[in-house]
Amino acid sequence: MAGRLEGRSALVTGGASGIGAATTRTFAREGARVMIADVQDELGEQIAKELGDAVVYQHVDVRKEDDIAAAIDRADTEFGGLDTLFANAGIVGTYGPVDELKIEEWDFTFAVNLRGVVLCMKHAARVMKPRGRGSILSTSSIAGLQGGLGPHAYAAGKTALIGLTRNIAAELAPHGIRVNCIAPGNMATEMIAGMLLRDPSKVAEIEQGLAAGSPLPGRPGVAQDIANAALYLASDEAGYVSGHTLVVDAGFTSVHASGASGLFANSGPMFREAGQRGLPDDAVE
Repeated sequence: MAGRLEGRSALVTGGASGIGAATTRTFAREGARVMIADVQDELGEQIAKELGDAVVYQHVDVRKEDDIAAAIDRADTEFGGLDTLFANAGIVGTYGPVDELKIEEWDFTFAVNLRGVVLCMKHAARVMKPRGRGSILSTSSIAGLQGGLGPHAYAAGKTALIGLTRNIAAELAPHGIRVNCIAPGNMATEMIAGMLLRDPSKVAEIEQGLAAGSPLPGRPGVAQDIANAALYLASDEAGYVSGHTLVVDAGFTSVHASGASGLFANSGPMFREAGQRGLPDDAVE
């Protein structure tokens, strides 16, 4: 089936790499006009150029409400309305034992992973409500469903997104707006490659490792799996789906007992986008 988003429009935060880039390409292939909203300017511009006139890029730091509002206003104006908002931008963030918690890193992690999503939902609802329709999506995680699958701040933020999705879905349903989130399992993306191998380009190596440990033998989770889930939730095929968390993890949370990973047992500089470490200069007072 092709053209599932023909004539539609979408804005994807974190759309310049990983899950966001796969979703941008998928939405464009299915007929949508797409705005990539990201802080990775070179990558974002490159993908927009690659995909042609249907895709535009705008620099957006999701910690900043003015950035989000401006991007949504631009998409609403240039596209003649915004049909889908995918609040996908996120980081692994701070990690380590709770008694060694660095509160400034905790705050930064929440500013990206939760506050940024709330702001996206706020401004998407602002432009969607007058039209009486729309689809709002976000990226949660299986770390929001079971303990021990991610650092504390990451797990807390992703858990909050699941509750937020339900609540905002209840509020916006009378306006014809559906609100859903996706909970990926372990996925082979640049973010995970940057975290595990210190090199965001080594996605193929991550795929090999995940294939070996997958509940579905030999089948790793890849960014396209989440893009496919987002496509379904954005399309009319999911027209009766709202307030839902779609888990995409090969059954990991259903058939495996959760266990704390040793990866986050010790403290170190927080993980940010594209393999970068530590707080950015503008986050330090």
